[in-house]
Amino acid sequence: MIYINDAFERLTGYDKAESVGRNCRFLQGQNSDQEAIDAMREAVDQGEPVSVELLNYRADGEPFWNRVDLAPVHGPEDVTNFVGFQTDITNRKQAEMEARHREAELEHLLVRIDGLLQDVTRELVQAGSRSEIEAAVCDRVAVVDTYEFGWVGVPDFSTETLVASTHAGEWAPPDDALTVDLSTSEPGPTVTAYETSEPDPTVTAYEMGELEVVRDDDALAAAADGMPWLDAEALSGIAAVPLSYGETTYGVLTLYTTDGDALNEHEAVVLEALGRAAGTAINALERGRILASDSVTELALETTDADLFFVDVSATAGCSLEFQGSVYRDDGSVLMFFDTDADAEAVRDIVDDSANIRSATPIHDYDETTLWEFGVTDDSITAILAERGVKVQSIEADNGTAELSIELPKESEIRAIVGLIKERYPETELAAHRERERPPQTKRGFIADLEKRLTERQLTALRKAHVSGYYEWNRSVTGEELAESMDIDRSTYHQHLRAAERKLTEAFFERAVSHG
Repeated sequence: MIYINDAFERLTGYDKAESVGRNCRFLQGQNSDQEAIDAMREAVDQGEPVSVELLNYRADGEPFWNRVDLAPVHGPEDVTNFVGFQTDITNRKQAEMEARHREAELEHLLVRIDGLLQDVTRELVQAGSRSEIEAAVCDRVAVVDTYEFGWVGVPDFSTETLVASTHAGEWAPPDDALTVDLSTSEPGPTVTAYETSEPDPTVTAYEMGELEVVRDDDALAAAADGMPWLDAEALSGIAAVPLSYGETTYGVLTLYTTDGDALNEHEAVVLEALGRAAGTAINALERGRILASDSVTELALETTDADLFFVDVSATAGCSLEFQGSVYRDDGSVLMFFDTDADAEAVRDIVDDSANIRSATPIHDYDETTLWEFGVTDDSITAILAERGVKVQSIEADNGTAELSIELPKESEIRAIVGLIKERYPETELAAHRERERPPQTKRGFIADLEKRLTERQLTALRKAHVSGYYEWNRSVTGEELAESMDIDRSTYHQHLRAAERKLTEAFFERAVSHG
């Protein structure tokens, strides 16, 4: 080099006195790219321009990424000199390397999710009972190198605890060791099987319905104090995975690892996906049981809990309400239809102050009674029970007291269903229950098959026509009124209604033919 500027000194840390007269290869080091060096040497030999990127080293030994641009200076007959430009591109190269690293991590994550979910899904599809589903997800996750032990806790409402339904892994706890207390109303410090005042991750995951990860040394030490069966010194992380579908959490898969770094954000994605897959499988099983069951249990419930909107409306307005059916919408919300003798303005005032009602629309007036459509949140009692395979048969509310009749498969655990309802609506009591047989070809199965054929709009149009008395000979409601309640024009409403009627007729005659 015969000349350098001040920027060279700032970039490399070498001053002019120790740089001029030397070949710039003194900036190279053990990790400098030999191919880039050879490319510069060949370009100089050929008298051609070249641009390369390579790792160089400053005077203090700190590496930096350098873009070198060389251009020949021609004399009368040949190349006399080269002009070189150096640019610090360290930030860009680091960003590129980080992007490649994250891309590799993402590819690994997708492969892991795909492989693990395929394995678990295969077993979930084959499972014929809830216990088989819980065992499948626990066994499959616990056998991977990441985790030493895992167990599934399910609620026992009679004792207000989560108890183990299955466990797998290298550690061997005693049978009564895997129990955690749910008696506190909020997640947080509680007395558990861990015998510590630290928040229990299993309880927190169950109460909040969200993945809970513990890696803090103090929290892990506190958890390990009450669990002599695990390797406390090696324990580096706990992950509590809710097995959830919608607003319902069926249980929690709790995993223990000796590799704390494994519980990163990517692993969280895998665990959350597994929790949803297991929850969905349990939900499908619960919902399918009532369709296939030959025996059902009917429960009569009484409640004064104002968190149930129909109790609140009847108490505040001093009126009565009678349930006429519901429609589940594609966005997860639920339309519930009630006849009521309440004043319309009173209903609207109550709805405006209710967190559980998204909308309220009067559909039809007759005999001093109004049919109302209430759009309720996806954690309404009908949606919550439907996720458990339970059907709401009737609801009658009068001046703040409501009576509900619900139907569930005979093999369902009544205590668990009642406990679930009381947990959300404490002012509720079981008034009566009875069991009855159903014929092999059930009305419920026919309805379920029909609802699969109908779109949400078609089902809503048909339901509104039915509950409003549209099919009665002396009907007083018009197609225009029903169309307006769905915020569509009359012709569109009748298109939906005719499509629903056609599918209903087809389903009826198909069933008639199949049953002789």
